[in-house]
Amino acid sequence: MATATRKAPAKKVPAKKKAAAAPMKKAKPAARAAAPARKAAAKAAPAAKADKAKKPKLVRDSYTIPKPEYAVLEALKLRSAQLGRPVKKSEMLRAGLKALAAMEDAGFLASVAAVPTMKTGRPAKG
Repeated sequence: MATATRKAPAKKVPAKKKAAAAPMKKAKPAARAAAPARKAAAKAAPAAKADKAKKPKLVRDSYTIPKPEYAVLEALKLRSAQLGRPVKKSEMLRAGLKALAAMEDAGFLASVAAVPTMKTGRPAKG
């Protein structure tokens, strides 16, 4: 007697799983040759970045300033524009900080003493 062997029916795999189970295509020879070049360029890139000066991290802040001093700030901005070098308010303030930092102690204290102290916080509405 001949015995027949039966195979189990094949299980159906959903289309999504078939796509995921499909083997990946092999890279073309040109792509294989370019891969080491990309790796070498990637290793060289951090060295080039290290040579560049890093940009300083910026800090956002707010402050209260009396109207007359704000008018002086605006006048200085206008003066700078008339001299052919327009500046932003933050640039003007930073230039002032550099000027204060470059002063001798006596001049610095005289400049600081010329500025009246103010109550901190937001101005009252009114």
